[in-house]
Amino acid sequence: MEKWNQTSNDFILLGLLPPNQTGMLLLFLILLVFFLASLGNSTMMYLICMDSRLHKPMYFLLGQLSLMDLMYISTTVPKMVHNFLSGHKGISFLGCGFQSFLFLTMAGSEGLLLASMAYDRYVAICHPLHYPNRMSRRMCVQMIMGSWVLGSINSLAHTVYALHIPYCQSRAIDHFFCDVPAMLLLACMDTWVYEYMVFVSVTLTLLLPFLGTTASYGRVLLAVYHMRSKEGRKKAFSTCSTHLTVVTLYYAPFVYTYLRPRNVRSSAEDKILAIFYTILTSMLNPIIYSLRNKEVLGAMKRVFGVFFSEKK
Repeated sequence: MEKWNQTSNDFILLGLLPPNQTGMLLLFLILLVFFLASLGNSTMMYLICMDSRLHKPMYFLLGQLSLMDLMYISTTVPKMVHNFLSGHKGISFLGCGFQSFLFLTMAGSEGLLLASMAYDRYVAICHPLHYPNRMSRRMCVQMIMGSWVLGSINSLAHTVYALHIPYCQSRAIDHFFCDVPAMLLLACMDTWVYEYMVFVSVTLTLLLPFLGTTASYGRVLLAVYHMRSKEGRKKAFSTCSTHLTVVTLYYAPFVYTYLRPRNVRSSAEDKILAIFYTILTSMLNPIIYSLRNKEVLGAMKRVFGVFFSEKK
């Protein structure tokens, strides 16, 4: 392990990838996912801005999800790749705080936004006559602003706490980004008060939205089951179940990681689970929410002039 200057306030990120050929292969896969996620989310934001037919609450929310995913994956992957290729694992004290703040902001905001998107689908399918009133432009803006503001406030509280506690001589964080729970393992004080705060925070910003999202999609699937059109029922069921699967891939690892007691946590397991909610879902979201949507495919054809063949 690298020798560390005890007078420095900087941290070391031990990283995710082993320094060998296996690590290089995994790095290539991560870069591929990063490229696909960046391309997919950037394309979605561009389409929603350029095509007036997508200026609807559903797509405004989806555009914000793409923005969050783009910022989400850009917060962790570039630094991880740079550290692996350069062999320099250090990150400054302020840099670590900034990365932690951005990561937690995106995490909380996206969790709340996914719940808003599930509510949008619930109203659209279960209460279509009330949709214009319940999902007006004003309500859509309030949902978006609420997700960003609440996510930022929650993140600021965690980041300020993490930067003001005393750390011991070792500042080697066993993770590939500045994850606050991993940082607290280096603290020179009892952090039980903060661990209780994490429990409350994760419950409010992730667990409850996850339960609400699951309930919304469950109600939607029940309504879909009673559709008269067999073809429409099959298509709607496939779409909703796919959305629910992706949402679960985001929420479940997050909740499991942060709600586990400290004495049963494993740094290796935490890093593997973090791949799901920091990297994979950022790539899957634009694919699931766009390529299976005829309106989005139509927007691609109009904006880019690309011919998309449809199944007859």
